[in-house]
Amino acid sequence: MGLLIRKLTPAIGAELEGIDLSRGVSDEQLVQIRQALLDNLVVFFRNQELTPEQQKVLALHFGKLHIHPAPLGLVEGHPEVLAIQADEKSTRVAGEEWHSDVSCDVEPPMGTILYIKVVPTTGGDTLFASMYAAFDALSDPMRRFLDGLTASRDGTRNYQGRRPAPGRGEAFPHAEHPVIRTHPETGRKGVLRESDVHH
Repeated sequence: MGLLIRKLTPAIGAELEGIDLSRGVSDEQLVQIRQALLDNLVVFFRNQELTPEQQKVLALHFGKLHIHPAPLGLVEGHPEVLAIQADEKSTRVAGEEWHSDVSCDVEPPMGTILYIKVVPTTGGDTLFASMYAAFDALSDPMRRFLDGLTASRDGTRNYQGRRPAPGRGEAFPHAEHPVIRTHPETGRKGVLRESDVHH
C-alpha cells in the first residue's frame, strides 16, 4: 500500500502517512519518500518511535552519515547523532536563526533528520523556508547579478567557544559555495540564506 502524501503549503512541506519507520523502509516506500522530499523539500512523519540505530539506518538510504564539526551534545556510541535539549533554564537556543545546517563544510550533508521527542504546548517552533521560492521571486537582473558569485562560510564564527568534534581536526571547517545553487537531481535553482553569507 502506498504512502499518503499531504502537502502542507504550496511552496514547502508535506506530511507522509502510512509508514512505521522503525520497521524499515521498503524499496517502493523509499522511492515515494525520496520523491516527496524532492517535491516538497521537507517531509514530516508523525508518531514515530525510533532508536538512534534506526534513525541512522533511515539516514543511510539518502547518503553517507555526517559528523557535526562542533556538536552540542552527542548520543553515546553514535557520533553522527546530536542530542539537542532545552528547558526553561536554557540560555541558548540551538539554531534559532535562519540557517542551512553545516554549510561551512566543503561538502555539507544533503539533509537533516530531526527527531523530536518532547514538544512544548506553545512555542518551540521549527520553521523552514524554500530557497527555490526565494530564487523564483528574484528579478531577472538580480538573478544575473548573483549568478557566479560565491559566499564564504566560516565555521569558526558559528562555533566560537566550542570544541571541534573528535576526528574532525583541530580547526573548524571553512568553505565557499555558489550564491545560486542548482539541485543535482531536480535541476531547480535556489539561493543561499542571507544569514549563511559571511562577508
